[in-house]
Amino acid sequence: MKIDKRIEEGVTILTLSGKLTIGEGDVQLREEMSDVLSRGAKKILLDLGGVKTMDSSGLGELVRCKASANSVDATIKLLHVQDKVQQVLEMTRLIGVFEDYSEETDAMASFRT
Repeated sequence: MKIDKRIEEGVTILTLSGKLTIGEGDVQLREEMSDVLSRGAKKILLDLGGVKTMDSSGLGELVRCKASANSVDATIKLLHVQDKVQQVLEMTRLIGVFEDYSEETDAMASFRT
């Protein structure tokens, strides 16, 4: 798993690519999210466009990220959720837990409202 980080308009954008699976990306995402939150980020956009595979550990990590963010009054939204990841979110009925966007401009605008 590779995670690129950039900040635009006060939004921390984490672009993930690779597998969000046990031992491949779950720990990396947890560590990156912990770092971002400890630095005071309140608006976080997870770009999942490069994530083609996600298992239950990856799903659990997304939920953990959301809970960690909520505990410090931060917001996490998803961008570019791919079909297989979307299916996992729908099957587990977690799709409604996350706001998700197909266009970065729409996601960025949602943080301004």
